[in-house]
Amino acid sequence: MTRMTTTRFDGLCIIDADTHLTEPHDLWTARAPKGYEDRVPQVHEIDGIPTWTMDGHTLARAGASGVIGADGVKVPGTTFFQWNIEDVHAAAYDVDARIALMDQQGIWAQIVYPNTVGFGGQKFFTIEDETLRRLSVELYNDAMAELQEQSGQRLFPMGIVPWWEVDLAVAEIQRMATLGLRGLNTTTAPHDHGLPDLGDEHWNPMWEAAAANDLPINFHIGASDSSLSWFGSVPWPSLNGDQKLGLGSAMMYLNNAGVIGNIIYSGVLERYPTLQFVSVESGVGWIPFFLKALDYQVGEMTPGSMDNLSMAPSDYFRRQIHSCFWFERTGIAEAIESVGGDHLMFETDFPHPTCIYPDGLDYADAALEGVDDDTIAGIMGLNAARLYDIPLPT
Repeated sequence: MTRMTTTRFDGLCIIDADTHLTEPHDLWTARAPKGYEDRVPQVHEIDGIPTWTMDGHTLARAGASGVIGADGVKVPGTTFFQWNIEDVHAAAYDVDARIALMDQQGIWAQIVYPNTVGFGGQKFFTIEDETLRRLSVELYNDAMAELQEQSGQRLFPMGIVPWWEVDLAVAEIQRMATLGLRGLNTTTAPHDHGLPDLGDEHWNPMWEAAAANDLPINFHIGASDSSLSWFGSVPWPSLNGDQKLGLGSAMMYLNNAGVIGNIIYSGVLERYPTLQFVSVESGVGWIPFFLKALDYQVGEMTPGSMDNLSMAPSDYFRRQIHSCFWFERTGIAEAIESVGGDHLMFETDFPHPTCIYPDGLDYADAALEGVDDDTIAGIMGLNAARLYDIPLPT
């Protein structure tokens, strides 16, 4: 394990805009009210395998959810699929260990996303009991507020929204703001479950609540059942497991382009001009071409087809969409030229398979070659601090 070799970022408060929590096995049970101790998400051994269950339903393998071993060494390929929580680095699940690792890596703060219940909380929908669903979301958000406090305001988890009922979503967004959480995390495809898609006016109360509380909406890749087919349906059957993981991951990054295109074309950003969205773990190299394509396709449509927009699609992106990069060493300058440096952020994706560990800041150093100091300061921390209202040390 090494710290960055570059000194280019010395003096900056670096904020890592996408990391993950390997949920401790007692996250829900330790907070469950009487009568729900055996129903909230918890770990049981099934056929000898630690498994997350909820009300008797299987959610996921209770694995490591990370590729950094307890010894601090990153393992390649699909080996981590067989790991349990004790095999992964303690920083994946323990606050004190995470802060210590951040200090070693030269990172001031991190934005944190879930694992067990899906990157958009979509796995909760598999449970029929709506009261249990709502309670489990609230317990998770309570735990995340505690984690934020325990970290000394250096870890900032994004709260999960009970998206299956818009009134519940509004109430929980308001509660998140009271808890001090800095943003919300939701599925990108409620229509996978028979609900209206996010462009429908059905969701207006949710957008209004987020805007009123200045909470950015984060669309993490894999935040829907359909996008999580990346490993099984995208690669051809003849590829081996490691090849499927690599190709499937690459295609999942690009799925967010479709999400962003839909949120722009649907007119949500036109209706809510102050609302901010983040495309998480999707990179930035695709953005210049994609915005050109969105703008060009408007000109190919039947007159009147885009009367719901008053600006070019690319203008909405520049005003209200933020994005993060990590392993890209080239193409950042083009993204800055396309959308401006104030809507780009740096991430490491710790401790997931594609994380840039342990030399993440060296990746950023190479990627930002030739970029001016003010833009670098924004991308490496100030943009995230402004977006998520993160206090910086003086």
